[in-house]
Amino acid sequence: MRHLKKGRKFGRKKGPRRHFVRGLLNNLILKGKIETTLARAKEIKPVLEKLITYGKKQNLTSLRYFLARLPEKSAFKLYHEIVPKYKERKGGYLRIIKTAKSRKRDGVGLAIIEFV
Repeated sequence: MRHLKKGRKFGRKKGPRRHFVRGLLNNLILKGKIETTLARAKEIKPVLEKLITYGKKQNLTSLRYFLARLPEKSAFKLYHEIVPKYKERKGGYLRIIKTAKSRKRDGVGLAIIEFV
């Protein structure tokens, strides 16, 4: 049983899984919208929403927090461009749209995750 075990493993150990999620976050921040599997989209949505909420303070601490968790380019883009757009918004910064397509090799459902 998986009581109190949150998060998906994606067939990876802890370190590679952390870098995998970090790469997904990096791509989403730089491109603004990505198409990925539904499970991946659901996994990165709360992580990025918490980062945006933390960054709404717009202080040096939040910038350093981003730099510790994201590549430099995406951290600066998140801090200077994305977070100021959501200054007045209370939450719900991302949207997941399920697509009718599925991946050919394994049939997993795809989704588009984007900023609102």
